[in-house]
Formats: sequence, C-alpha cells, structure tokens
Amino acid sequence: MVKAPTSESIALGPQKLNDAQEKTPQNHNEGGSLKTTMKEITVAFITRTKIHGLKFIFSPDKSKPQRVIWIMAFFVCLSLLATWSWNRIQYLMSYPAITKIYMVWAHNMSFPAVTFCNKNVFRVSNLTKDDLYHSGYWMDLMYPNHTVMERGLSILKDSHKQGLLSLLDFTNYTPAPDYRIDTTEMMGRLGHQLQDMLLECRFRGESCTYKNFSTIYTRYGKCYTFNSGLDGNPLLTTLKGGTGNGLEIMLDIQQDEYLPVWGETDETSYEAGIKVQLHSQSEPPFLHELGFGVAPGFQTFVSTQQQRLQYLPPPWGDCKSTPIDSEYFSTYSITACRIDCETRYLLENCNCRMVHMPGTSTVCTPEQYKDCADPALDFLVEKDNDYCVCQTPCNMTRYGKELSMVKIPSKASAKYLAKKFNKTEQYIGENIMVLDIFFEALNYEKIEQKKAYEIAGLLGDIGGQMGLFIGASVLTILEIFDYLYEVFKDKVLGYFTRKKRPQRCQSDNLMTVDVKHKPLEISHHSKANDWTSLVVTTFYGSTFNFLTLLRTVCVCVHCSGVIRDNECFLQEEPETLSKWEFYLSGKEKQTDKKKQKGEISGVAS
Repeated sequence: MVKAPTSESIALGPQKLNDAQEKTPQNHNEGGSLKTTMKEITVAFITRTKIHGLKFIFSPDKSKPQRVIWIMAFFVCLSLLATWSWNRIQYLMSYPAITKIYMVWAHNMSFPAVTFCNKNVFRVSNLTKDDLYHSGYWMDLMYPNHTVMERGLSILKDSHKQGLLSLLDFTNYTPAPDYRIDTTEMMGRLGHQLQDMLLECRFRGESCTYKNFSTIYTRYGKCYTFNSGLDGNPLLTTLKGGTGNGLEIMLDIQQDEYLPVWGETDETSYEAGIKVQLHSQSEPPFLHELGFGVAPGFQTFVSTQQQRLQYLPPPWGDCKSTPIDSEYFSTYSITACRIDCETRYLLENCNCRMVHMPGTSTVCTPEQYKDCADPALDFLVEKDNDYCVCQTPCNMTRYGKELSMVKIPSKASAKYLAKKFNKTEQYIGENIMVLDIFFEALNYEKIEQKKAYEIAGLLGDIGGQMGLFIGASVLTILEIFDYLYEVFKDKVLGYFTRKKRPQRCQSDNLMTVDVKHKPLEISHHSKANDWTSLVVTTFYGSTFNFLTLLRTVCVCVHCSGVIRDNECFLQEEPETLSKWEFYLSGKEKQTDKKKQKGEISGVAS
C-alpha cells in the first residue's frame, strides 16, 4: 500500500471527462438529498401532498392576489372542517341511543308464570280463639290489652256472625304461658286453600289439578303460581296462539269466608275477587303493585304477548348490567331488588321480616306487623324515595296483556252449575269466575336499545368532510406524519448526531476505504470538507458510491456496506478495481493504478 504523491497531477482525457460528468450529477444529487434542510423538506411535502390548495398557495407561477385568494379559500375550508368535526365529536360524546322495535316469530314459546291471590287474607271459619286473642289487634278488632272494640262487636251483631262473636268472648279464656304465635303458620292455615277454590283447570286442552301449582306468599297472604318451574316441574310451552291454547281455570273465591270489615288495615279488603300477575319464572311476583284484578261473575279473557327488552348500560342508558348484590336472589330484576330492599329495611327498623319476604330471619308477630312492619313499609313505599332505588335491568321479559270479559253464569247455565257444584244460583253468581290466559300469536316483540353513533360513524363523517373541504384522506394524514418525522429527524436527531461527532483538525484529512479488508489510504492536501463524493467502478461495471458528510462520516448509498469508527467497509468486495475517480470541488483528477494489490497515485489540489 503506497500513499499518493502530493506534487504530481494527471489530467483526464476528453472522453473520460465526459463519462465522469455524466456519472457525477446523479450521484451528487443522491448525496445531496441526505443533506436536505427543513425548507427543502417542506417544499417537497407541499409539491407531493394531496391536500388541495397548498401547492397553489406556494406556487411561484401564481400572482400575489391569486395566492391570497387561495389562502382565504384554504382556511375557510379548514375552518368548516374543524367546525363540523367538533360537532360530530360532541355528538359522539353525548352518547346518543335509538330504540328499535321488531316482531320475531317462533315455533313454540314458554308459557309465563301465572300467580294469583284471593283478595281475602284470612278465612273466618278457620279462626280460633288463640288466633283472635293474639292477632285481633293486628286485625283492628281489639285493643293492645286484648279487649274487643265496641265498633267491631256492633258490626258483627248486625252481620249475624254469631260464631265469630263467641270466639271474641274471652271471659274464661287464659292463654298458654309458653304460647308464641307463628305468623307464617297462621297465614298458611287461615288462607284460602287451592284445592277448595279450584273447580276446573285445563292447559292446552289437558286437565290439570292443584298439584300443578306451587304455593308462594305475598302481601295478600297465601298465593299460588302456575308454571313456576319450581319443585322440579318442567316449564310448559305452547305451540299455538289463541284461546284454548293456554291456561283456563274456574275458581270459587269463597266470599262467605271473607273476614268482616270493621276497620281499616293493610290487610283489609273492600273488593271480592283475585289479583293476578303474569311474569317470567326468574322474577318474583309483586302482585300488590303489578297485578290486575279479576272479578267473580265473569269469564275474563287475557290475551298476552311476550316482550323482550334490551337496554344499554351507562353512559348510553341507565340500566343495571352488573349482577345483583343480594343473599336472597340470584337474578336481578326490579321486583327482586324491591323485595330485597324492603326486607333489609324492615330488618334494620323492626328486627323482623314479613312472611312474604325471603331469608331466615325472625318473622314479625301480629303486634310487630301492626306497630312497626306495616307503617315502616308504607313509609318506605310512599315517602322514602332514596332508600330503595332500583335500576331497570339491561335484559328483561314482560308480558303485555289485553283483557275482555263476559258474564258468567248465563241464565241458561246457572241452574246447571248450581247443581254441578252443589251450590245455589246466587252463590254461583257471586263467587264463580273463569280465567282464560293465552298468547295472542306465537311471536314476541323485541324492543332493543342501540347506540345511535359510534367511532366508525365519527371516522366516516370526518373522512367525508376532509375529502369535501380539503381533498384529504387517511393516507394524507400519513403524509403529514411522514413530514413531521422528517422535520424531527432533521432538527432533533440531527442535532444530537452532530453533537456526538468528533471534531477534525485542518490536517486530519485522511479518508480510509477497505477493499478485501485491506485499507487503502489516500492522502491529499486539500481541506477535509472539499471531499464530496468518491465513485468506485469495478472491472465488471458495478458502481459503489461513498459519501463523506460533515467531514468525518462515511455513508454508503446503493451498495452493501457498513460504517465502523468513521471508516467505510465494503461487504461486497470487487475482484478487481479498474480505476479510482476523485471529484474535488468541481475539479476532476484521475489516478492510474494497478490491479487489486497495486499502487495508487493521485493528487488532490
């Protein structure tokens, strides 16, 4: 390896000079692109971007008035785009929702649970002296000291209730010292028994009995549910709509057993008949608020349709999507939430629960019913609106209904029914009722709440307005990010790169190129920043372009090479080197050389 002499200069021939000039511009431009400034990056972005108007604003061919017009038009369109985009974002943040209602047909449908209660809580014929002594105060028939009210006695005398009058004579009565009344047992014993009330029962034309009903307690006392799904009974389904394809029952409400009204209590009923509620099997009944009445002396037709409701949770809606936090119920519903809340309220205020409330806590005595439970529950339902706040479940099933009725019995059937059930015609007219419940059609109504506006709609609206006002798209946004990246790379990364480079002195102008991993040193007397490019042409015509930037950094373009310690190393090694060409400040110098291991001579002036 021989260093080039410093005093000898060899000129290029005419032909070789032209070849060098033809090769130089392309390589020089490629090298210069790496030295682009922020202004050049911005100009390149404006010329290639798809955003309408920018190239006309900065076009040198446009006059100043034309540029002003383009600037005004561009910013007006940009303002309209920003205004509309902000409007769409605000609409999205308002979480709008719409309600969709449609009908769904089915091959078969589960029949709802049917719960009914007699409006009378206690049967007179089953009352005992112990019952009246311990619960007379609850019935508003006696004072707390177990003395009978005169008002009640006069009413009983007028109604000829001699049996009840004899029970109210406590002259020689002494209660058992260890006797404690069981309210649940008393309600179960004194309530109307289904085997006595149910005269006929049919479901889809097939006979059914009281065994197909399950017992449940409500505010009306002892009640009964058909198709409850409890006690291992499978849920019943129906295959057709219309009367005769559902439940049909004939009931005797037993008005002769009604407790005489001698005062006003929560258990007092002025009506005769039953209270009915249609509900899903997963939802407990809430008859005193959600039930509908059926009167004796009529056949009542109940045409129902199942409705499946689906609501959205916050922030689009206000339904409850989380599981119920209750030790009594596993499935959330409004009625389950209400009963759970009322139970906890009575336990906190009265230290007992009502008979119809779930749990294993102590059941309130008749005195506790009268003094604490009934007033507390009435206050909770009517005035305390903050304690029991139950949200609507996100998924619920309810049954819409239409009622119609006809008179029963007719004059033609009164004698037959009286003879059939061994009653008088008057009794039949005052106590017999028929309830017919069926699906209107074998379909259900689905009411679904949906999001009215989502991210996809927002992007579509903004994208459409971008195309309308400034002709931009998603790829245009990528162009902007690419431009910002180039600026960042030039200003920030370039700053740190230049800061880390070692400073070269005036005499440190040695550039090293490694061929066959054997460095070839070329020294010259010109300034270091005079070197702009070095073109290496192999014997086979392959060209490797090396650039020296900022005095000490060697960058390889269009070749396979690496940079280590400010030296440029070829990874693809040419077998032979035909010539080296040096371009220094516009001056072309050529050196003759031998093959790969030969000497190189040249001067850089």
